[in-house]
Amino acid sequence: MKLFANLKRALYVLFTPQICLIWAVSLWLMLTSNHALFSHILNLYPWNAENAGFIISLSLFFTFSITWWLMLLSHGKSARWVLAVIVLSAAWAAFYMDEFGVIIDHVMLDNAVKTDAREVMGLLSWGFFIKMLLLGVIPALVLIKAVPARFFVRDALSIRLKQIGLLMLGMVLVVIPCSADYATFIREHKLVRMYANPTFFHYSLVKWASKKVFTSSITGLQKTAVDAVNVGEPRHHELIIMVVGETARFDRFSLNGYHRLTNPRLSKETVLSFKQVTSCGTSTAVSVPCMFSLLTRKQYDEEKALHMENALDVLQAHGVSVLWRDNNSDSKGVALRVPYEDFKSPIHNPVCNDNECRDIGMLSGLDKFVAKNKDKDILIVLHQMGNHGPEYYRRYPDEFKRFTPVCKTGRLSECTQEEIDNSYDNAILYTDYFLSEVIQFLKKYDAQRETAMLYVSDHGESLGEHGIYLHAAPYMIAPQQQTHVPAILWLGQHFDYQLSQVTPYENYPLSHDDVFCTLLTAYELKSEVCHAEFSWLAQNRELIEEQRKHLIPQPGQAAIPAN
Repeated sequence: MKLFANLKRALYVLFTPQICLIWAVSLWLMLTSNHALFSHILNLYPWNAENAGFIISLSLFFTFSITWWLMLLSHGKSARWVLAVIVLSAAWAAFYMDEFGVIIDHVMLDNAVKTDAREVMGLLSWGFFIKMLLLGVIPALVLIKAVPARFFVRDALSIRLKQIGLLMLGMVLVVIPCSADYATFIREHKLVRMYANPTFFHYSLVKWASKKVFTSSITGLQKTAVDAVNVGEPRHHELIIMVVGETARFDRFSLNGYHRLTNPRLSKETVLSFKQVTSCGTSTAVSVPCMFSLLTRKQYDEEKALHMENALDVLQAHGVSVLWRDNNSDSKGVALRVPYEDFKSPIHNPVCNDNECRDIGMLSGLDKFVAKNKDKDILIVLHQMGNHGPEYYRRYPDEFKRFTPVCKTGRLSECTQEEIDNSYDNAILYTDYFLSEVIQFLKKYDAQRETAMLYVSDHGESLGEHGIYLHAAPYMIAPQQQTHVPAILWLGQHFDYQLSQVTPYENYPLSHDDVFCTLLTAYELKSEVCHAEFSWLAQNRELIEEQRKHLIPQPGQAAIPAN
């Protein structure tokens, strides 16, 4: 009896009211905010006699790890508010992980911060508000208003350290009997661990904040391609339109072999569709600034890119009139120093209805810009709304609803796969129309200028494969559907080379890394940073002439590979 009394006393001392509350919150989070985690675990390890032990071990391990983390964060009176915020944020993260299968990593958080009001509205639903109310708001209010003050008395440091030590011991003890299974799980299934809520979510938040707050400040704007020289003959001024696509998948273009005719108009034009192009990132916030930067995907850092001249800066410095028109969120820092026009509202875009402005509206008034710059080279960048999800059905007018039935909600899990595919493919069909209209616009100037169109999507999209929707997955584990992007080229009659000269690169492995030098080469700018033998536009007549003058290494000679 004395031993039992001593044990009871020890437990009473060790499990203070606040520690018990933390355990209760941990169990609540495990039961309500980790559906995505356990769905993926059970998909890999179906519940049976063989897997039961490991599944139970994983459950205990994740419970202990959440409790350990909350022990570190929650102390004294502040614990009331800290735990309330954690419960609220975990419910938010759980909704999007459950609904779309996305991972809340630092890239996704950056994407969320940069999402504009219109995009936010597309992600909200009654399901979101109900889940936030039941799993977030009500529990948070209970913590703030109903839990007695004695649960928020600060524990002695020795008690908290003992509790943390016991949790670490518990994590070790549950791993030891299943060590072989854990070795496989850690090595082969990193993606699954990223659904642990709120631990991985908080890790991502810290990583995102550290990049924003603690990254060393870079003063000034670093010059790039400082040796660039224009070697072109002024026979005709260039007029190039680059279309930056949004959320378009390579495999949904009939030009690339898709079984549906999603490119009926482009198929009638003389265009080249590159077949092996990969994106720099899986989100607009990364891919768009990266593709215009001299930095490669492996080198890319947002802070560095923002403080470096990009391709538009270099072109503008060499006399090219640059214009960026945006029907998306914004240019993600690319067009800070060039003329920028916002086409997301009816103020500038004449083709808007039901709070949706169409991409085709970005062609309005372009003739005036061309006329204003009649004696200069011109680059126009059109940033599409494209296939921005999850409300794909909003991305096209009714006359493009060729594939039916369509998914008419942002809650993709409520739609059949056929409905999701149909609404997404209809949006691709509208992009086909938009690109063909861009080509028709350029044809008007084909006799007087060197005209060209380059279309490149920023990233792809998951449409339910492996239970994943949308995009912004961590690049190292991102599915091909998010990184394999379409790229299409059209060239006018006076351009420096014919399409047949570029065709050999149709199946060559290209990427967003090539865009910087592609743009410089298109405007006959020679620079040491663009010595790539396999540049998209390597057949430029003016640069070939420079090769003959031995100003650039001949093929076969030592050359500095670009990007």
